[in-house]
Amino acid sequence: MIKLTKFNSDSNKKGEFILNAEIIETIEQTPDTVITLLNGKKLIVDEKMEEVVRRVMTYRRALHKY
Repeated sequence: MIKLTKFNSDSNKKGEFILNAEIIETIEQTPDTVITLLNGKKLIVDEKMEEVVRRVMTYRRALHKY
């Protein structure tokens, strides 16, 4: 699971949410970061594509530690 921020969220409300990294199909920079899930749903987030990839990799490494 990774923590992300909804695109263009209200500054008073962080707009943070947790995403199951296992259901990510693709991540694109168009110029906004668009995450496509396995079910076809698309999410737009504030984080850059490279940051999302880094978080997914960190999550997967943590799973394989134990």
